[in-house]
Amino acid sequence: MSELRTLVSGIAMGESPRWRDGQLYFCDWGAGQIVRAGLDGTSTVLAEVDDLPICIDWLPDGRLLAVSGQKGQLIEIGDGGTVRQHAVLGDGRWNEIAVDRHGNVFVNDIGFDFPGGEFRPGRICVLTPGADAPREVADGLAFPNGTAVRGDTLIVAESYAGRLTAFDIAADGGLSNRREFAAVEGSAPDGICVDAEGAVWFADVPNQRCVRVAEGGEILAIVDADRGCFSCALGGPDDRTLFITANRWGEGAANDGVVYATRV
Repeated sequence: MSELRTLVSGIAMGESPRWRDGQLYFCDWGAGQIVRAGLDGTSTVLAEVDDLPICIDWLPDGRLLAVSGQKGQLIEIGDGGTVRQHAVLGDGRWNEIAVDRHGNVFVNDIGFDFPGGEFRPGRICVLTPGADAPREVADGLAFPNGTAVRGDTLIVAESYAGRLTAFDIAADGGLSNRREFAAVEGSAPDGICVDAEGAVWFADVPNQRCVRVAEGGEILAIVDADRGCFSCALGGPDDRTLFITANRWGEGAANDGVVYATRV
């Protein structure tokens, strides 16, 4: 097992870790909270959300956005933990977001009720600056999950297809040149992040690990854990610390979620 340090414990259901300005941010779905933590493990609740705060990212102007999953909204988290509606997403099973340098907000819709619902293909929508509502820019994805931007490329984990899929991003948020970034057969890629060399780390719940994969599919590194890994982010002073949100999926272990940290 990899050398993992428990940074934060007692999390109901942690997701969407993000490193920014020397601190780690993440969502706790089960508690309805957005949390900020330091490298010493000291954590602070940044905002209370009356819903499932599924995923977070920042606009280029510094505003923090979160997906309010059950209400079908994007919300803004302001100073002092204030919460206000940023945009209505509409009907869908909204999941992860990623923001590009133009301020385009990509948000994926998994397409069916999870867990327990009958599978249907999902889609990616984009909310462009000044738009009142998102528009669909890609469809036919097998459980679109973790999402990240690498330059002018959008990378999406398709959990039910065992692959990462890439698109070229146009300035208006349109997606083109759909292609396989990496096939990861036997894995169910969930949350992802991109490293300085352009490789992708993906979390894998059923295999209880995070995997670093190069474009084309070569596995470069594996970090094993003792429970399902839901998402991951790189950060720390030199961006060489991998933060992992993990929990015992399907075992009914309330408040057994953790954030692990490990050097990579």
